[in-house]
Order: sequence, then structure tokens, then C-alpha cells
Amino acid sequence: MPRAARERSRLRAKGYLGHYQRVKMAVAPLRRGLPLDEPRERPPSPRETARWITTRPDRRSPHSTERLHRLLAHCPELQRTHGLVRQFTAMLNHRDAAPLSTWLDELSRSGLAPLIGIAGALREDRHAVTHDITTRYNNSGVNEGRITDLKLQKRLMTGLAGVPLLRHRVVLIAHLRRR
Repeated sequence: MPRAARERSRLRAKGYLGHYQRVKMAVAPLRRGLPLDEPRERPPSPRETARWITTRPDRRSPHSTERLHRLLAHCPELQRTHGLVRQFTAMLNHRDAAPLSTWLDELSRSGLAPLIGIAGALREDRHAVTHDITTRYNNSGVNEGRITDLKLQKRLMTGLAGVPLLRHRVVLIAHLRRR
């Protein structure tokens, strides 16, 4: 019996159900006298990173906080973005729009094209942004989701029927969501 077959039999007897090729590849560096690689952590996805940045620090898990700090240490642009997001969050939490113009200037000077674009868009609608920051009730969150649903229903029904059917579908969707 060849040596590989004997080794495979021994592994199977010990309960290993995987492929022998995986074991062979894992052991190859050891046979050549090389050290084993440290297990690597997969890099975070953009969505995961955005969630870490936008989540309040006290609501993040210690593991997420530690990974975010390591990521920020390696990426100065992301660190700048994180700081700007935290400043905007502070404005929302305190309902204080006074630092908004300074914050928008910092956003414009950040040198990051997406943030410069956001600054331009917020400046165009500055009155609404100030209102949303300072008032308790605004058009964000649940209302924005409902408006999006309504627009989707309207697009889906283009040319099919009039306002009575659209009204019926919107009421039906609202009823189903309450359950």
C-alpha cells in the first residue's frame, strides 16, 4: 500500500472526513522547513465598515471596535471620514445645527470626492438639513421608508390603473406591515 494511502487511512480512522489534498497542502510548508502562516482575518466589507463607523461607540461590540481602530490606523482617509461622521452624529444627538456650516466646510476640504459631493448636496438643501437636525420630528427613518414604498408601488403600476388601485395597494401594504 502506498504511503499516501496509508496516511489517508489513518486520518479517516481518526475521524477526518475532509480531502487528503487539503492536509497535503497544509503540511507542505512544514516539509520544506517553512513556518506555518498565521491565520488571517478576512478584511471587512465596505458595508461592515460603514456600519462600524455609523454605530455609536457604546453600542459596538469590543471585537468590532478593535477591528475598526486597526482599520482606521491603516487608512487616514477613513479616519478623517470617521471623525466627520462622529461630528455630524453629535449635531443630531444634541439637535444643534450651529456647527453645520463649519462641518460642511471641513467636508469640502477633506479632499475626498464622495464627501465633497455630499457637502455640495447638503448645501443646496441647507434649510431642510438644518430643520431636520434641530427638530424632533423630521422626514427621516420610517417616513422615508413609507415614501420609498409608495414611489415603488407607483412605478410598478405605471399605466395599469389609476389612483383608486394605488390607494388600495398602499393601504393593503400598510395593513400587512402592522402584523
